[in-house]
Amino acid sequence: MQEKCFIKDVVPEKDESSHHVIAAIAENMVVPLSAQYVDNFKVTPLARTSREGLDVYTNTILFLLAACVSEIFPNAVFRARHSVGNSVYCTVMQDGNPIADIAQKLTIALKALVAADVDISIIPVSYRDAVDTLKKLNRHDELALLSHRNPPVVLLSACGSFRALSQSPLAPRSGVLDLWEILPAGDGILINLPSVENPDTLPDISELYENGRYLEIFKKQLKRIKVTKIETIGDLNNAIKNKRFDELVRICETIHVKELSRIADTISSREPKVKLVLIAGPSSAGKTTTATRICTQLRVNGMETLLLSTDSYFVGDARNPRDENGNLDYETIEAVDRNRLAEDINMLFAGKGVKLRRFDFQKHDGYDDKEETFLPEGGVVVLEGIHALNPLLTEHIADDTKFKIYINALTQLVVDSCNRIPTSDTRLIRRLVRDAGFRGMSPLDTLRLWPNVEAGERKWIYPFQHTADAVFNSALDYELAVLKPYAQQLLNEVKPWDSEFAETRRLSGLLHNVSIANSKAVPGNSILRETIGGSQLDY
Repeated sequence: MQEKCFIKDVVPEKDESSHHVIAAIAENMVVPLSAQYVDNFKVTPLARTSREGLDVYTNTILFLLAACVSEIFPNAVFRARHSVGNSVYCTVMQDGNPIADIAQKLTIALKALVAADVDISIIPVSYRDAVDTLKKLNRHDELALLSHRNPPVVLLSACGSFRALSQSPLAPRSGVLDLWEILPAGDGILINLPSVENPDTLPDISELYENGRYLEIFKKQLKRIKVTKIETIGDLNNAIKNKRFDELVRICETIHVKELSRIADTISSREPKVKLVLIAGPSSAGKTTTATRICTQLRVNGMETLLLSTDSYFVGDARNPRDENGNLDYETIEAVDRNRLAEDINMLFAGKGVKLRRFDFQKHDGYDDKEETFLPEGGVVVLEGIHALNPLLTEHIADDTKFKIYINALTQLVVDSCNRIPTSDTRLIRRLVRDAGFRGMSPLDTLRLWPNVEAGERKWIYPFQHTADAVFNSALDYELAVLKPYAQQLLNEVKPWDSEFAETRRLSGLLHNVSIANSKAVPGNSILRETIGGSQLDY
Protein backbone atom coordinates (compact mmCIF):
# COMPACT_ATOMS: atom_id res chain seq x y z
CA MET A 1 0.00 0.00 0.00
CA GLN A 2 1.42 3.34 -1.06
CA GLU A 3 2.15 5.71 1.81
CA LYS A 4 0.14 8.93 1.82
CA CYS A 5 1.93 12.06 0.66
CA PHE A 6 0.90 15.58 1.65
CA ILE A 7 1.34 18.96 0.00
CA LYS A 8 3.88 19.93 2.66
CA ASP A 9 6.08 17.08 1.44
CA VAL A 10 6.40 18.47 -2.09
CA VAL A 11 6.90 22.21 -1.43
CA PRO A 12 9.89 24.03 0.08
CA GLU A 13 9.76 25.56 3.55
CA LYS A 14 10.52 28.99 2.11
CA ASP A 15 10.13 30.68 -1.25
CA GLU A 16 12.89 32.29 -3.34
CA SER A 17 12.69 35.45 -1.20
CA SER A 18 13.05 33.46 2.06
CA HIS A 19 9.41 33.95 3.04
CA HIS A 20 7.68 31.04 4.77
CA VAL A 21 5.52 28.90 2.50
CA ILE A 22 2.17 28.82 4.30
CA ALA A 23 -0.17 27.17 1.79
CA ALA A 24 -0.27 26.10 -1.85
CA ILE A 25 -2.29 26.15 -5.03
CA ALA A 26 -2.92 22.57 -6.10
CA GLU A 27 -4.79 22.05 -9.36
CA ASN A 28 -5.90 25.69 -9.31
CA MET A 29 -7.31 25.48 -5.78
CA VAL A 30 -5.85 27.04 -2.62
CA VAL A 31 -5.21 24.28 -0.08
CA PRO A 32 -3.47 23.99 3.31
CA LEU A 33 -0.09 22.29 3.46
CA SER A 34 -1.78 19.39 5.30
CA ALA A 35 -3.87 18.54 2.21
CA GLN A 36 -3.16 15.23 0.56
CA TYR A 37 -1.01 15.26 -2.56
CA VAL A 38 -2.19 13.34 -5.59
CA ASP A 39 0.16 12.20 -8.33
CA ASN A 40 0.55 14.69 -11.17
CA PHE A 41 -0.92 17.54 -9.15
CA LYS A 42 0.38 20.89 -10.34
CA VAL A 43 1.44 22.58 -7.09
CA THR A 44 2.45 26.22 -6.57
CA PRO A 45 3.80 27.22 -3.12
CA LEU A 46 2.20 30.27 -1.52
CA ALA A 47 3.88 32.83 0.73
CA ARG A 48 2.58 36.23 1.75
CA THR A 49 4.21 37.60 -1.43
CA SER A 50 1.15 36.56 -3.48
CA ARG A 51 -2.46 37.71 -3.15
CA GLU A 52 -3.65 34.20 -2.32
CA GLY A 53 -0.82 33.74 0.17
CA LEU A 54 -1.53 37.07 1.85
CA ASP A 55 -5.19 36.03 2.19
CA VAL A 56 -4.08 32.88 4.03
CA TYR A 57 -1.69 34.95 6.17
CA THR A 58 -4.46 37.44 7.06
CA ASN A 59 -7.06 34.76 7.80
CA THR A 60 -4.60 32.94 10.07
CA ILE A 61 -3.79 36.12 12.01
CA LEU A 62 -7.52 36.70 12.57
CA PHE A 63 -8.04 33.08 13.65
CA LEU A 64 -5.21 33.36 16.20
CA LEU A 65 -6.50 36.73 17.36
CA ALA A 66 -9.89 35.15 18.02
CA ALA A 67 -8.08 32.47 20.03
CA CYS A 68 -6.32 35.15 22.09
CA VAL A 69 -9.59 36.98 22.74
CA SER A 70 -11.27 33.78 23.95
CA GLU A 71 -8.36 33.18 26.34
CA ILE A 72 -7.96 36.71 27.76
CA PHE A 73 -11.52 38.00 27.49
CA PRO A 74 -13.72 34.87 27.61
CA ASN A 75 -16.95 36.87 27.77
CA ALA A 76 -16.03 39.25 24.93
CA VAL A 77 -17.56 39.21 21.45
CA PHE A 78 -14.84 39.41 18.81
CA ARG A 79 -15.60 40.38 15.21
CA ALA A 80 -13.23 40.76 12.25
CA ARG A 81 -15.17 43.33 10.24
CA HIS A 82 -13.62 45.36 7.42
CA SER A 83 -10.52 45.76 5.32
CA VAL A 84 -9.07 49.26 5.45
CA GLY A 85 -6.21 49.34 2.98
CA ASN A 86 -4.00 46.46 4.09
CA SER A 87 -5.44 46.62 7.59
CA VAL A 88 -8.42 44.81 9.06
CA TYR A 89 -10.75 46.61 11.44
CA CYS A 90 -12.01 44.44 14.32
CA THR A 91 -14.19 45.00 17.35
CA VAL A 92 -13.88 43.43 20.78
CA MET A 93 -17.06 44.00 22.78
CA GLN A 94 -15.79 43.82 26.35
CA ASP A 95 -17.14 45.78 29.33
CA GLY A 96 -14.73 47.61 31.60
CA ASN A 97 -11.62 47.60 29.41
CA PRO A 98 -10.46 50.65 27.44
CA ILE A 99 -9.73 49.79 23.82
CA ALA A 100 -6.07 50.81 24.24
CA ASP A 101 -5.75 48.29 27.08
CA ILE A 102 -7.41 45.59 24.97
CA ALA A 103 -5.04 46.29 22.06
CA GLN A 104 -1.99 46.07 24.33
CA LYS A 105 -3.08 42.80 25.96
CA LEU A 106 -3.89 41.21 22.61
CA THR A 107 -0.51 42.30 21.23
CA ILE A 108 1.28 40.58 24.12
CA ALA A 109 -0.82 37.42 23.80
CA LEU A 110 -0.43 37.15 20.02
CA LYS A 111 3.33 37.72 20.23
CA ALA A 112 3.56 34.91 22.77
CA LEU A 113 1.51 32.61 20.55
CA VAL A 114 3.75 33.36 17.56
CA ALA A 115 6.90 32.81 19.64
CA ALA A 116 5.55 29.45 20.85
CA ASP A 117 5.20 28.32 17.21
CA VAL A 118 2.03 26.34 17.96
CA ASP A 119 0.62 23.94 15.36
CA ILE A 120 -2.55 24.94 13.53
CA SER A 121 -4.47 21.94 12.27
CA ILE A 122 -7.73 20.90 10.67
CA ILE A 123 -9.74 18.29 12.55
CA PRO A 124 -12.55 16.34 10.84
CA VAL A 125 -15.37 15.49 13.26
CA SER A 126 -18.94 14.25 13.04
CA TYR A 127 -21.73 16.80 12.81
CA ARG A 128 -22.87 15.94 16.34
CA ASP A 129 -19.36 16.29 17.77
CA ALA A 130 -18.89 19.62 15.98
CA VAL A 131 -22.09 20.99 17.50
CA ASP A 132 -21.15 19.72 20.98
CA THR A 133 -17.63 21.20 20.72
CA LEU A 134 -18.79 24.60 19.49
CA LYS A 135 -21.49 24.74 22.20
CA LYS A 136 -18.91 24.13 24.92
CA LEU A 137 -16.74 26.90 23.50
CA ASN A 138 -19.68 29.30 23.08
CA ARG A 139 -18.96 29.62 19.35
CA HIS A 140 -22.46 30.92 18.61
CA ASP A 141 -21.66 32.29 15.14
CA GLU A 142 -20.50 28.91 13.86
CA LEU A 143 -23.42 27.12 15.50
CA ALA A 144 -25.80 29.43 13.66
CA LEU A 145 -24.11 28.51 10.38
CA LEU A 146 -24.28 24.77 11.10
CA SER A 147 -27.96 25.01 11.98
CA HIS A 148 -28.62 25.66 8.29
CA ARG A 149 -26.30 22.94 7.00
CA ASN A 150 -26.13 19.16 7.45
CA PRO A 151 -22.72 17.82 6.39
CA PRO A 152 -21.96 14.40 7.90
CA VAL A 153 -18.35 15.49 8.48
CA VAL A 154 -17.41 18.95 9.71
CA LEU A 155 -13.93 20.47 9.54
CA LEU A 156 -12.76 22.43 12.58
CA SER A 157 -9.66 24.63 12.65
CA ALA A 158 -7.68 24.06 15.83
CA CYS A 159 -4.87 25.77 17.71
CA GLY A 160 -4.26 24.46 21.23
CA SER A 161 -7.68 24.16 22.85
CA PHE A 162 -9.28 26.75 20.56
CA ARG A 163 -11.68 25.52 17.87
CA ALA A 164 -13.57 27.27 15.08
CA LEU A 165 -15.52 26.15 12.05
CA SER A 166 -13.04 25.88 9.17
CA GLN A 167 -13.83 28.37 6.41
CA SER A 168 -10.58 28.70 4.48
CA PRO A 169 -7.00 27.33 4.43
CA LEU A 170 -4.76 28.52 7.27
CA ALA A 171 -1.01 28.52 7.83
CA PRO A 172 0.34 25.31 9.44
CA ARG A 173 1.80 26.98 12.54
CA SER A 174 1.76 30.27 14.40
CA GLY A 175 5.51 30.92 14.12
CA VAL A 176 5.30 31.90 10.44
CA LEU A 177 3.20 34.98 11.25
CA ASP A 178 6.03 37.31 12.11
CA LEU A 179 4.88 40.70 10.75
CA TRP A 180 1.82 42.56 12.07
CA GLU A 181 0.77 45.15 14.63
CA ILE A 182 -2.39 45.91 16.59
CA LEU A 183 -3.50 49.52 17.03
CA PRO A 184 -6.49 50.96 18.90
CA ALA A 185 -8.87 52.76 16.55
CA GLY A 186 -12.01 54.39 17.90
CA ASP A 187 -14.18 51.68 19.42
CA GLY A 188 -12.14 48.90 17.79
CA ILE A 189 -8.68 47.85 16.73
CA LEU A 190 -6.78 47.86 13.44
CA ILE A 191 -4.62 44.87 12.51
CA ASN A 192 -1.89 46.30 10.31
CA LEU A 193 -0.46 43.80 7.83
CA PRO A 194 2.12 43.81 5.03
CA SER A 195 1.19 44.05 1.36
CA VAL A 196 2.07 41.83 -1.58
CA GLU A 197 4.15 44.67 -3.01
CA ASN A 198 6.06 45.22 0.26
CA PRO A 199 5.92 41.91 2.16
CA ASP A 200 8.79 42.76 4.55
CA THR A 201 7.49 46.04 5.98
CA LEU A 202 4.29 47.28 7.54
CA PRO A 203 2.70 50.18 5.66
CA ASP A 204 2.28 53.60 7.20
CA ILE A 205 -1.41 53.70 8.09
CA SER A 206 -1.32 56.98 9.99
CA GLU A 207 -3.72 58.55 7.47
CA LEU A 208 -6.19 55.69 7.88
CA TYR A 209 -5.61 55.59 11.61
CA GLU A 210 -6.28 59.31 12.00
CA ASN A 211 -9.09 59.53 9.43
CA GLY A 212 -12.21 60.22 11.45
CA ARG A 213 -14.41 59.51 8.44
CA TYR A 214 -13.56 55.81 8.49
CA LEU A 215 -14.32 55.57 12.18
CA GLU A 216 -17.60 57.42 11.63
CA ILE A 217 -18.58 54.91 8.92
CA PHE A 218 -17.79 52.02 11.27
CA LYS A 219 -19.92 53.59 14.01
CA LYS A 220 -22.82 53.95 11.56
CA GLN A 221 -22.50 50.30 10.63
CA LEU A 222 -22.64 49.21 14.25
CA LYS A 223 -25.77 51.33 14.69
CA ARG A 224 -27.24 49.69 11.59
CA ILE A 225 -26.80 46.27 13.20
CA LYS A 226 -29.02 47.37 16.09
CA VAL A 227 -31.73 48.29 13.58
CA THR A 228 -31.54 45.30 11.24
CA LYS A 229 -30.52 42.77 13.92
CA ILE A 230 -28.35 41.19 11.23
CA GLU A 231 -24.65 40.88 12.02
CA THR A 232 -23.62 37.43 10.76
CA ILE A 233 -24.65 35.15 7.92
CA GLY A 234 -26.27 32.97 10.57
CA ASP A 235 -28.50 35.93 11.51
CA LEU A 236 -29.42 36.40 7.84
CA ASN A 237 -30.25 32.71 7.46
CA ASN A 238 -32.44 32.84 10.56
CA ALA A 239 -34.31 35.85 9.17
CA ILE A 240 -35.05 33.90 6.00
CA LYS A 241 -36.10 30.79 7.92
CA ASN A 242 -38.35 32.76 10.28
CA LYS A 243 -40.01 34.63 7.38
CA ARG A 244 -38.55 38.00 8.34
CA PHE A 245 -36.77 38.46 5.02
CA ASP A 246 -39.31 40.85 3.48
CA GLU A 247 -39.15 43.04 6.57
CA LEU A 248 -35.34 43.01 6.43
CA VAL A 249 -35.43 44.13 2.80
CA ARG A 250 -37.73 47.04 3.68
CA ILE A 251 -35.49 48.13 6.55
CA CYS A 252 -32.30 48.00 4.48
CA GLU A 253 -33.85 49.87 1.57
CA THR A 254 -35.28 52.53 3.88
CA ILE A 255 -31.83 53.07 5.37
CA HIS A 256 -30.60 53.81 1.85
CA VAL A 257 -33.48 56.20 1.19
CA LYS A 258 -32.82 58.07 4.42
CA GLU A 259 -29.09 58.42 3.74
CA LEU A 260 -29.60 59.57 0.15
CA SER A 261 -32.18 62.09 1.33
CA ARG A 262 -29.67 63.46 3.86
CA ILE A 263 -27.01 63.83 1.16
CA ALA A 264 -29.47 65.57 -1.19
CA ASP A 265 -30.47 68.00 1.57
CA THR A 266 -26.80 68.86 2.09
CA ILE A 267 -26.33 69.50 -1.64
CA SER A 268 -29.47 71.67 -1.84
CA SER A 269 -28.42 73.86 1.08
CA ARG A 270 -24.82 74.45 -0.06
CA GLU A 271 -23.58 77.96 -0.81
CA PRO A 272 -22.39 78.81 -3.38
CA LYS A 273 -24.87 76.72 -5.29
CA VAL A 274 -23.75 73.32 -6.47
CA LYS A 275 -23.60 72.99 -10.27
CA LEU A 276 -21.87 69.61 -10.56
CA VAL A 277 -22.40 66.54 -8.37
CA LEU A 278 -19.60 63.99 -8.78
CA ILE A 279 -20.19 60.37 -7.77
CA ALA A 280 -17.30 57.88 -7.78
CA GLY A 281 -16.56 54.48 -6.33
CA PRO A 282 -15.09 51.12 -7.28
CA SER A 283 -16.62 48.67 -9.72
CA SER A 284 -20.13 47.42 -8.90
CA ALA A 285 -20.49 49.69 -5.90
CA GLY A 286 -23.83 50.84 -7.34
CA LYS A 287 -22.85 54.20 -8.79
CA THR A 288 -25.46 54.27 -11.55
CA THR A 289 -28.45 53.55 -9.31
CA THR A 290 -27.15 55.86 -6.59
CA ALA A 291 -26.73 58.69 -9.10
CA THR A 292 -30.25 58.14 -10.45
CA ARG A 293 -31.75 58.15 -6.97
CA ILE A 294 -29.76 61.24 -5.96
CA CYS A 295 -31.30 62.97 -8.98
CA THR A 296 -34.76 62.01 -7.72
CA GLN A 297 -34.01 63.29 -4.22
CA LEU A 298 -32.71 66.57 -5.62
CA ARG A 299 -35.86 66.99 -7.71
CA VAL A 300 -37.89 66.53 -4.54
CA ASN A 301 -35.86 69.46 -3.18
CA GLY A 302 -36.75 71.57 -6.23
CA MET A 303 -33.51 71.12 -8.19
CA GLU A 304 -33.57 70.05 -11.85
CA THR A 305 -30.89 67.52 -12.74
CA LEU A 306 -29.16 65.93 -15.72
CA LEU A 307 -27.40 62.61 -15.23
CA LEU A 308 -24.20 61.78 -17.15
CA SER A 309 -21.84 58.81 -16.91
CA THR A 310 -18.12 58.78 -17.60
CA ASP A 311 -18.67 55.31 -19.10
CA SER A 312 -20.54 56.99 -21.95
CA TYR A 313 -17.35 58.85 -22.80
CA PHE A 314 -15.05 55.83 -23.17
CA VAL A 315 -12.85 56.36 -26.22
CA GLY A 316 -13.48 52.82 -27.53
CA ASP A 317 -11.07 49.98 -28.22
CA ALA A 318 -9.52 51.60 -31.28
CA ARG A 319 -8.25 54.54 -29.19
CA ASN A 320 -8.07 52.91 -25.77
CA PRO A 321 -4.59 52.91 -24.13
CA ARG A 322 -2.84 49.63 -23.45
CA ASP A 323 -0.98 48.55 -20.31
CA GLU A 324 2.63 47.43 -20.06
CA ASN A 325 1.61 43.96 -21.24
CA GLY A 326 -0.09 45.26 -24.35
CA ASN A 327 -3.61 44.63 -23.04
CA LEU A 328 -6.39 47.20 -23.30
CA ASP A 329 -6.43 49.21 -20.07
CA TYR A 330 -10.03 50.16 -19.35
CA GLU A 331 -9.24 51.49 -15.87
CA THR A 332 -6.96 54.40 -16.78
CA ILE A 333 -8.42 57.89 -16.92
CA GLU A 334 -7.07 58.10 -20.46
CA ALA A 335 -9.76 55.58 -21.45
CA VAL A 336 -12.21 58.50 -21.00
CA ASP A 337 -12.49 61.26 -23.60
CA ARG A 338 -11.93 64.03 -21.07
CA ASN A 339 -11.90 66.84 -23.62
CA ARG A 340 -15.24 65.83 -25.08
CA LEU A 341 -16.75 65.41 -21.61
CA ALA A 342 -15.53 68.84 -20.46
CA GLU A 343 -16.78 70.42 -23.68
CA ASP A 344 -20.25 68.92 -23.26
CA ILE A 345 -20.54 69.95 -19.59
CA ASN A 346 -19.43 73.51 -20.28
CA MET A 347 -21.88 73.80 -23.17
CA LEU A 348 -24.66 72.56 -20.90
CA PHE A 349 -23.72 75.11 -18.24
CA ALA A 350 -23.86 77.77 -20.97
CA GLY A 351 -27.42 76.79 -21.82
CA LYS A 352 -26.51 75.26 -25.19
CA GLY A 353 -27.88 72.04 -26.62
CA VAL A 354 -25.58 69.01 -26.69
CA LYS A 355 -25.76 65.71 -28.54
CA LEU A 356 -24.58 63.63 -25.62
CA ARG A 357 -22.14 60.76 -25.99
CA ARG A 358 -23.24 57.13 -25.48
CA PHE A 359 -21.29 53.87 -25.43
CA ASP A 360 -22.20 50.44 -26.79
CA PHE A 361 -20.63 47.86 -24.45
CA GLN A 362 -21.35 45.03 -26.88
CA LYS A 363 -19.47 46.73 -29.72
CA HIS A 364 -17.00 48.57 -27.45
CA ASP A 365 -17.52 51.80 -29.34
CA GLY A 366 -19.22 55.14 -28.77
CA TYR A 367 -21.82 57.16 -30.65
CA ASP A 368 -23.70 60.47 -30.35
CA ASP A 369 -27.34 60.96 -29.46
CA LYS A 370 -29.52 62.02 -32.38
CA GLU A 371 -31.30 64.68 -30.34
CA GLU A 372 -29.82 67.60 -28.42
CA THR A 373 -30.11 67.76 -24.66
CA PHE A 374 -30.41 70.99 -22.64
CA LEU A 375 -29.74 71.61 -18.96
CA PRO A 376 -32.69 73.45 -17.38
CA GLU A 377 -31.85 76.91 -16.05
CA GLY A 378 -30.32 76.57 -12.60
CA GLY A 379 -30.06 72.82 -13.12
CA VAL A 380 -27.40 70.50 -11.75
CA VAL A 381 -25.27 68.01 -13.70
CA VAL A 382 -24.80 64.72 -11.85
CA LEU A 383 -21.74 62.86 -13.19
CA GLU A 384 -21.00 59.29 -12.10
CA GLY A 385 -18.06 57.05 -12.89
CA ILE A 386 -14.91 55.54 -11.46
CA HIS A 387 -12.88 58.70 -12.21
CA ALA A 388 -15.45 61.26 -11.09
CA LEU A 389 -13.45 62.34 -8.02
CA ASN A 390 -10.19 62.62 -9.95
CA PRO A 391 -9.47 66.36 -10.23
CA LEU A 392 -8.10 65.88 -13.77
CA LEU A 393 -11.57 64.96 -15.01
CA THR A 394 -13.16 68.31 -14.10
CA GLU A 395 -10.11 70.55 -13.73
CA HIS A 396 -11.71 73.41 -15.71
CA ILE A 397 -14.73 73.67 -13.40
CA ALA A 398 -14.60 75.74 -10.20
CA ASP A 399 -14.16 73.52 -7.15
CA ASP A 400 -16.64 75.48 -5.03
CA THR A 401 -19.45 74.51 -7.43
CA LYS A 402 -18.76 70.78 -7.08
CA PHE A 403 -20.13 68.32 -4.55
CA LYS A 404 -18.29 64.99 -4.32
CA ILE A 405 -19.81 61.69 -3.22
CA TYR A 406 -17.80 58.51 -2.65
CA ILE A 407 -19.73 55.25 -2.76
CA ASN A 408 -18.74 51.72 -1.75
CA ALA A 409 -20.42 48.53 -0.56
CA LEU A 410 -19.06 48.44 3.00
CA THR A 411 -21.00 45.53 4.41
CA GLN A 412 -21.04 45.01 8.17
CA LEU A 413 -22.20 41.42 7.64
CA VAL A 414 -19.60 38.83 8.65
CA VAL A 415 -19.43 35.06 8.19
CA ASP A 416 -18.52 34.46 11.82
CA SER A 417 -16.26 35.96 14.49
CA CYS A 418 -12.96 35.56 12.64
CA ASN A 419 -14.12 35.46 9.02
CA ARG A 420 -15.19 38.72 7.45
CA ILE A 421 -16.71 39.34 4.02
CA PRO A 422 -14.28 41.55 2.10
CA THR A 423 -15.90 44.50 0.36
CA SER A 424 -14.30 43.37 -2.90
CA ASP A 425 -16.05 39.98 -2.65
CA THR A 426 -19.48 41.57 -2.51
CA ARG A 427 -18.65 43.75 -5.48
CA LEU A 428 -17.15 40.87 -7.49
CA ILE A 429 -20.26 38.76 -6.96
CA ARG A 430 -22.39 41.69 -8.07
CA ARG A 431 -20.21 42.19 -11.14
CA LEU A 432 -20.26 38.52 -12.15
CA VAL A 433 -24.06 38.59 -12.19
CA ARG A 434 -24.30 41.99 -13.90
CA ASP A 435 -21.71 41.25 -16.58
CA ALA A 436 -23.37 37.96 -17.52
CA GLY A 437 -26.83 39.51 -17.59
CA PHE A 438 -26.19 42.85 -19.25
CA ARG A 439 -22.73 42.99 -20.82
CA GLY A 440 -22.46 39.64 -22.55
CA MET A 441 -19.43 38.57 -20.52
CA SER A 442 -18.77 35.05 -19.29
CA PRO A 443 -17.70 34.41 -15.66
CA LEU A 444 -14.18 33.66 -16.92
CA ASP A 445 -14.08 37.02 -18.74
CA THR A 446 -15.08 38.85 -15.57
CA LEU A 447 -12.70 36.94 -13.31
CA ARG A 448 -9.77 37.41 -15.68
CA LEU A 449 -10.43 41.14 -15.86
CA TRP A 450 -10.93 41.57 -12.10
CA PRO A 451 -7.25 41.87 -11.04
CA ASN A 452 -6.85 44.74 -13.52
CA VAL A 453 -10.04 46.32 -12.16
CA GLU A 454 -8.70 46.17 -8.61
CA ALA A 455 -5.31 47.53 -9.68
CA GLY A 456 -7.11 50.39 -11.41
CA GLU A 457 -9.14 51.11 -8.28
CA ARG A 458 -6.00 51.32 -6.17
CA LYS A 459 -4.48 53.73 -8.67
CA TRP A 460 -7.43 55.80 -9.86
CA ILE A 461 -10.15 55.71 -7.18
CA TYR A 462 -8.93 55.11 -3.64
CA PRO A 463 -6.37 57.97 -3.66
CA PHE A 464 -9.25 60.45 -4.05
CA GLN A 465 -11.86 58.98 -1.71
CA HIS A 466 -10.76 61.23 1.18
CA THR A 467 -11.73 64.33 -0.87
CA ALA A 468 -15.42 63.38 -0.86
CA ASP A 469 -17.97 65.67 0.78
CA ALA A 470 -20.17 62.66 1.57
CA VAL A 471 -19.79 58.88 1.73
CA PHE A 472 -22.64 56.54 0.82
CA ASN A 473 -22.58 52.89 1.88
CA SER A 474 -24.38 50.90 -0.82
CA ALA A 475 -24.21 47.52 0.93
CA LEU A 476 -27.46 45.68 1.60
CA ASP A 477 -27.40 43.17 4.44
CA TYR A 478 -29.69 40.81 2.56
CA GLU A 479 -28.11 40.86 -0.91
CA LEU A 480 -26.01 37.68 -0.78
CA ALA A 481 -29.16 35.63 -0.20
CA VAL A 482 -30.64 37.05 -3.40
CA LEU A 483 -27.43 36.92 -5.44
CA LYS A 484 -26.53 33.34 -4.48
CA PRO A 485 -28.59 31.44 -7.10
CA TYR A 486 -27.45 33.80 -9.87
CA ALA A 487 -23.78 33.73 -8.85
CA GLN A 488 -23.50 30.05 -7.97
CA GLN A 489 -24.65 28.99 -11.41
CA LEU A 490 -22.04 31.27 -13.01
CA LEU A 491 -19.25 30.11 -10.70
CA ASN A 492 -20.00 26.50 -11.61
CA GLU A 493 -19.14 27.30 -15.23
CA VAL A 494 -15.47 27.72 -14.27
CA LYS A 495 -13.69 24.37 -14.32
CA PRO A 496 -10.68 22.99 -12.36
CA TRP A 497 -8.38 23.41 -15.36
CA ASP A 498 -9.04 27.18 -15.41
CA SER A 499 -6.54 29.25 -13.43
CA GLU A 500 -9.49 31.26 -12.02
CA PHE A 501 -10.88 28.13 -10.38
CA ALA A 502 -9.28 29.02 -7.02
CA GLU A 503 -11.22 32.28 -6.93
CA THR A 504 -14.49 30.58 -7.80
CA ARG A 505 -13.95 27.98 -5.07
CA ARG A 506 -13.33 30.72 -2.54
CA LEU A 507 -16.47 32.63 -3.53
CA SER A 508 -18.49 29.41 -3.65
CA GLY A 509 -17.27 28.63 -0.15
CA LEU A 510 -18.57 31.98 1.05
CA LEU A 511 -21.95 31.51 -0.65
CA HIS A 512 -22.20 27.95 0.69
CA ASN A 513 -22.92 29.49 4.09
CA VAL A 514 -25.86 31.56 2.81
CA SER A 515 -29.48 30.50 2.52
CA ILE A 516 -31.34 31.47 -0.66
CA ALA A 517 -34.06 34.12 -0.71
CA ASN A 518 -36.46 35.02 -3.51
CA SER A 519 -35.71 38.27 -5.34
CA LYS A 520 -39.38 39.27 -5.55
CA ALA A 521 -39.05 41.26 -2.31
CA VAL A 522 -36.37 43.53 -3.83
CA PRO A 523 -37.98 46.86 -4.81
CA GLY A 524 -37.67 48.15 -8.35
CA ASN A 525 -35.51 51.12 -7.38
CA SER A 526 -33.01 49.08 -5.33
CA ILE A 527 -29.30 49.18 -6.07
CA LEU A 528 -29.52 45.39 -6.35
CA ARG A 529 -31.79 45.71 -9.39
CA GLU A 530 -28.83 47.21 -11.25
CA THR A 531 -27.25 43.76 -10.89
CA ILE A 532 -30.12 41.26 -11.20
CA GLY A 533 -32.41 43.22 -13.52
CA GLY A 534 -35.99 44.35 -13.16
CA SER A 535 -35.15 47.94 -12.25
CA GLN A 536 -37.85 50.59 -12.49
CA LEU A 537 -35.18 53.24 -13.03
CA ASP A 538 -34.03 54.58 -16.40
CA TYR A 539 -30.26 54.31 -16.76
